[in-house]
Amino acid sequence: MFFSNNFISHKLVFLWLILISSTVLSSELIQHSTHSERTKAAKEVTQQFTQTLGGHLKSEMKTNGPVKAIKVCKEIAPEIANDLSIKTGWRVTRVSTKPRNPLLGSPDQWERETLASFTSRANNGEHYVDMSKAEVVNEAGKSYFRFMKPLAVKPVCLNCHGSEDKIPETVKAELDVMYPFDQARNYKIGDLRGAISIKQPMDLPLRKRF
Repeated sequence: MFFSNNFISHKLVFLWLILISSTVLSSELIQHSTHSERTKAAKEVTQQFTQTLGGHLKSEMKTNGPVKAIKVCKEIAPEIANDLSIKTGWRVTRVSTKPRNPLLGSPDQWERETLASFTSRANNGEHYVDMSKAEVVNEAGKSYFRFMKPLAVKPVCLNCHGSEDKIPETVKAELDVMYPFDQARNYKIGDLRGAISIKQPMDLPLRKRF
C-alpha cells in the first residue's frame, strides 16, 4: 500500500503534536508531584520545630519559671532551627514583623507579604492553625521553594509577649537586658506572633528522612 507525501507529512505532524503534549503534561505532573512532596516535607519539619521548642519551653517554665524560659526562645530555638537546616539543607528560621532582635528574624519581602496575607485571611474568618503558604519563587535567577506556617500567640506566650502591665517585673527586667530593641510585646491571645519560614533551593534533591 502506498501513501502520498502529504499524508505522511500530516501523520508526522500529528505524532509530533502528541509527543509535545505528552511531554508538557508529564512535566506538569512532575512539577506538581515535586511541589506536593516539598510541601509535605516542609510541614513535617515545621511540626518538628514547634514540638521540640514547645517541649523545651514547657519544661523550663515548669521547672524554673518564665525568667529562665526566656533563654529557650533566645538560645534553644535558634539551635533547633540550625539543626534542622543542617539536616535538610534548607534555611529554617522564625520571622516576625515585631522581632525581639531586629538584627535577627526580620522578614524579607516575600515573608512580609505572606505574613500580611495570613492576617488578612484571619480577618476573613480563617484560623492560623489551618493556614500555610507554599510557593516556588525566582530570586536572582534561581528557583526556590518557599513555605511559611503562622505562629499564633498562646497563653504561655503572654509571660514574655503580653501587655506591659501583664508581664512580670522580673521578666521585663531580663528582657530589657537581653533585648534592648525589643518590639515583641503587647500581644493578645490569638494574635499573629510570626511564622516559621522555610526556603529550599529547587535544584537541591529532597531528602526523604530528617
